[in-house]
Amino acid sequence: MLWILISILLLITSFFLSAFTADKNKKSIVACLGTTCASASGLLFFFIPTNYLQNEIMFSTNIPSISFSFGIDPLSSFFLMVILSISLLIGIYGIGYLKHHRHLAWSSPFFPLVIASMLGVVTSRDGFSFIIVWEIMSLASFFLITTEHENKDIQRAGWIYLIATHMATAFLMVFFAVLAKQNGSFLFSFFTSNPMQTSLTAGIIFMLAVTGFGAKAGIFPLHAWLPHADPAAPNYISAILSGIVIKMGIYGIMRALTFFQAPPVWWGGSLIVIGIASAILGVLYALMQHDLKKLLAYHSVENIGIIIIGLGIGLIGVSLNNELAILLGFSGALFHVLNHAIFKSLLFLCAGSLMSATHSLSIDRLGGLIKKLPLTATIFMIASISICGLPPLNGFISEWLVYMGLFGTSQSSSGYALILSFSGILGIAFAGGLAVICFTKVLGVVFLGEPRNDIIDRCKEPSRFMLCPMIILATSCILLGIFPTIVMPKIVSTVEFIFPQTISADLGKVLFSLNQISVIFIVLIATTAMFWLIRKLAFRKKELNETVTWDCGYAHPKASMQYTACSFAEPIKTFFKGLLRPEVKMDTLSGVFPGKSNFEEHVYDYAEKNIFNPLFQGIGSAIKFIRMQKKSTVQSYLVLIFITLIALFILEVWIGI
Repeated sequence: MLWILISILLLITSFFLSAFTADKNKKSIVACLGTTCASASGLLFFFIPTNYLQNEIMFSTNIPSISFSFGIDPLSSFFLMVILSISLLIGIYGIGYLKHHRHLAWSSPFFPLVIASMLGVVTSRDGFSFIIVWEIMSLASFFLITTEHENKDIQRAGWIYLIATHMATAFLMVFFAVLAKQNGSFLFSFFTSNPMQTSLTAGIIFMLAVTGFGAKAGIFPLHAWLPHADPAAPNYISAILSGIVIKMGIYGIMRALTFFQAPPVWWGGSLIVIGIASAILGVLYALMQHDLKKLLAYHSVENIGIIIIGLGIGLIGVSLNNELAILLGFSGALFHVLNHAIFKSLLFLCAGSLMSATHSLSIDRLGGLIKKLPLTATIFMIASISICGLPPLNGFISEWLVYMGLFGTSQSSSGYALILSFSGILGIAFAGGLAVICFTKVLGVVFLGEPRNDIIDRCKEPSRFMLCPMIILATSCILLGIFPTIVMPKIVSTVEFIFPQTISADLGKVLFSLNQISVIFIVLIATTAMFWLIRKLAFRKKELNETVTWDCGYAHPKASMQYTACSFAEPIKTFFKGLLRPEVKMDTLSGVFPGKSNFEEHVYDYAEKNIFNPLFQGIGSAIKFIRMQKKSTVQSYLVLIFITLIALFILEVWIGI
């Protein structure tokens, strides 16, 4: 615990030092370098023997049932490893990125603050301190998202995020308040020592946790803030938001599961249904995007869906006492938490490199960049293969574990559980196929083909500060794909902490199969390298000519003849027209010689259009009404105060502490 405390202290110190530094360049260096050093010191915790019982600190208060408790257990330890390792690399990247974007430096002090608050979230051991550091994390993220607050679109993105995150916090406050009333304390130790039995109340509390934490994780339909926040934030912050911050929602759900006993099948079933919807709709909406960061944001919704499916199959395993399903489901979910943190952070860092080189992330404006940015293109391709779940990279391993959990449950179950398992298999397979199409579109339109304008003339690879973290993350995608057993002991110990009934016999089977996959991948890579070498030797004395990209038979091809992001995705859009419901605006042609015409087609996010926009309008109207009360009489104020007191009294009687 000492090294984690030192890390948090260094992060808070970096926040204050950078906040009071006037020079923009020094401000960003202090924030990013402080984050890197703090993360490195925190990682030292994993190199010393750990006694989790001794890693607890408690500060009592004079308020009954309220105390501040912090500690580390296997679940916290796993998420600490993810947070610290990713933030260390992004801190290095941020030094190089902010050097070329000094106008973004004013918000850089909130970078170490959001990392410190995430460390506080995963080490909190009581509901009261958890909510406090959770709110600090949310507010720090808001200031990072609204860095370029002069832009009205970014103002709107910040407004959407702020409403969504505080709605999630409201659900979590009720969640912890009900648990505290049941146990007489906010301490997690009270919750776990007296886990709630299956009942209507337990089901309601479980859904409160899924709603509150799921909104932060970005599950459908609570994801509406994510496609706005990621494009609005600076690129290195987008890597933090999608790579780590949304994982706090997954951590919260898994922590909540330790407070319950004997969950019914419908709990796991509801998670599988939510996960399938998030995975499929997330990747479908990603396919329709023309902005690279918005496309990547929707892929976070997809991958969170895969993690939720893993949690669902693990819960069904607990309900049916299927130990192999428990191990595979939760191990696959945790492995995908790590993998997604790696490849999604890498994709956003690549987007930052593209932004620095081209000053644009509009997919249709880019093209032929592999000629000028071969290293960035290669790294982006590695991350793309990984996020699609293709072998031999790490994304395949975590999805394979979830697949095996679904197959295992389908073979040993019947009825409701069998239908859910079969649906999960189809859902992940379908989402994976669409993901391949989506990243084929991105790689083909952005990096291949011919330049669409003169942007490419001034492009160059990013600085070493930006390249080194990208190379390390890309290497991690390869290593964890070929040697997944490197992290499996850590993952399995985390699963056994949550559900101790996991047995070593099943673990042996899983590790054996992973070792077999490693051998297959090594043979595949060696064979590919051998054929490449043979080809290289065969053509070493022959002259090879280069020409333009295949022109489809045209004598004088133009860049405008190439596929665009819209034209590539058009067949998918047409096929899923009933689900996506695109809105078309087209001028009617008339006359023998019609004039200019205009055609527009937009795909709107269903959840945002039909759920969140009406909600935001209602909240705006309520705020406007309250603001108008400034002109009211004293009697009006007294009525509002009286109504508030009655509401608080009813709340106290119902779930009061």
